[in-house]
Amino acid sequence: MKTITLQVKGMVCTGCENRIKNAVSQIEGVTAVEANYQTGEVIVTAQDTVLQKQIEDTITDMDFEVVKEG
Repeated sequence: MKTITLQVKGMVCTGCENRIKNAVSQIEGVTAVEANYQTGEVIVTAQDTVLQKQIEDTITDMDFEVVKEG
């Protein structure tokens, strides 16, 4: 298992949190998703086979922006 923490722009309410949680939790191998619009964080617990890019693509497909570090 691994934990992936992403910074996401565009979440403005609990509805946004729920949309992201519902969509990301549909990815095979994801076991838990937490989203907080106030901090802009999305924390995903998943099996090692889940790629971070899968999660990022799911979030960006919903018109949110994943902030890249560096």
